[in-house]
Amino acid sequence: MVIIKLRYAPGRPAPGHVASAIVGVVASGNLEILLERTLPETECSVEIATPVRGYDEVWQAVIADFVERVSPGGLRISINDGGARPDTVALRLMQGVRMMEAAR
Repeated sequence: MVIIKLRYAPGRPAPGHVASAIVGVVASGNLEILLERTLPETECSVEIATPVRGYDEVWQAVIADFVERVSPGGLRISINDGGARPDTVALRLMQGVRMMEAAR
């Protein structure tokens, strides 16, 4: 298992006030993504657990794009990709942020 840890300083906090969200896709190999509002609003951490070796640069690019689009300040994000493709993970990350924003 490869563990990739990334840290960012987004420009603003993640939208909404929900404390956490979990999303996933069983069909892609039990993809699990947990988003938790536990960090200061100026920080974001992402930890990816993947069985696939050699894709660190791809993951860095996918997560950097997500951070640029969403500005997930304050979120600690844990990803167990279960072999899912990074583009599938990116879609689920967006879904998780929307869940945190939309729920009241």
